[in-house]
Amino acid sequence: MPTSATPAIERIARVLAGRQLSHNGGGSDPHAANAVDAAWPDHVDDAYAILHTLREPDAQMAQAGDVAVWRSMIGAVLERRPGA
Repeated sequence: MPTSATPAIERIARVLAGRQLSHNGGGSDPHAANAVDAAWPDHVDDAYAILHTLREPDAQMAQAGDVAVWRSMIGAVLERRPGA
């Protein structure tokens, strides 16, 4: 199974920053890569909040896979949160 070298929290925070800044995401900057690089750390708390919400799968997600594995994977990220 392919895995990402970039931590999940950073990837989520980058998406949030990109949606705010990039023209493609609803922002005003048509070339937002450098701005996203600078801004994503400001979205880390939101990224953790999103994962915290997703720690329990919904019914459709549970039908698609192993709920215990899902909880374990999300939990592994949440446990690494500084100050957790």
